[in-house]
Amino acid sequence: MKKLNPAYFRVPVIFFIILGVMEFFIDSGDTPAFVKYPMVSVFMFVFLFLLIAIEITVTAINNITYQMLTAEEKVKVDEAASASIQDREWYQKLMKKLTRTEPIENEAGLLLHHDYDGIKELDNNLPPWWVYLFYGSILFSAIYLVRFEIMDGDNQEMELKKELAQAKIDVAEYMKTAPDLMDEKTVSLLTDPAELAEGGTLYTTNCAACHRADGGGQIGPNLTDENWILGGGIKEIFHTITNGGRDGKGMIAWKGTLKPKEIQKVASYILSLKGSNPADAKAAEGEVWVEEAAQ
Repeated sequence: MKKLNPAYFRVPVIFFIILGVMEFFIDSGDTPAFVKYPMVSVFMFVFLFLLIAIEITVTAINNITYQMLTAEEKVKVDEAASASIQDREWYQKLMKKLTRTEPIENEAGLLLHHDYDGIKELDNNLPPWWVYLFYGSILFSAIYLVRFEIMDGDNQEMELKKELAQAKIDVAEYMKTAPDLMDEKTVSLLTDPAELAEGGTLYTTNCAACHRADGGGQIGPNLTDENWILGGGIKEIFHTITNGGRDGKGMIAWKGTLKPKEIQKVASYILSLKGSNPADAKAAEGEVWVEEAAQ
């Protein structure tokens, strides 16, 4: 017997629909739910097994039932199963509701009393789907007129500008707490002892060779006094460490070695060395740095 949707089509479709629904409702981040949660894989395996078992059972029942039919009943079942979609009763009823077409034998009653060079016109009803679509377009135009012409609603250009403005605000807020997107505009001074200790470790590993472990300066300048060559605030020091010092004679850029959060910790640690007055410190270089807010 012919089926509209064979099992080899029906089973995968149902399986992937259920899998898609589970992926939609289970919050698993960037990892698929069936990978992150093994129980989901187990459930889908059992579900697939049950689908196949149901299909096998239903097919066996249909075959047994078919064999119990008389010869005439088998002929009727085979004819109904092999009929095309257009010949099926439910399809014909659906098309009747959608189009309201008249049978061809009623065509004589639909003819209008005029013709053009032998061409005659039928007075058929408009298809309901077309009529409802027409009414819907009228309703839409009325709502559109009130919303955008009378109530002065935002057009597409204004909506885009508002969305871009909000996006800039959201990005700025996100960058304040996103360590890997931090820059000299969003960096802030750290005062937590644990973070300063981490900054001290990074400083000892990467900076002590040029600035001494106590910050007194060697090849590089003294970091403990009030004089700075390229600025002595957290933003300026962060920028200098990230992008390097003066061209040709300054230190290298560390942005390829250290992450923004690590540079923030180093810069904060350097500022904590101010006024420590190490022995045999290098002479001051640059100018005395004063925060703009304090000027």
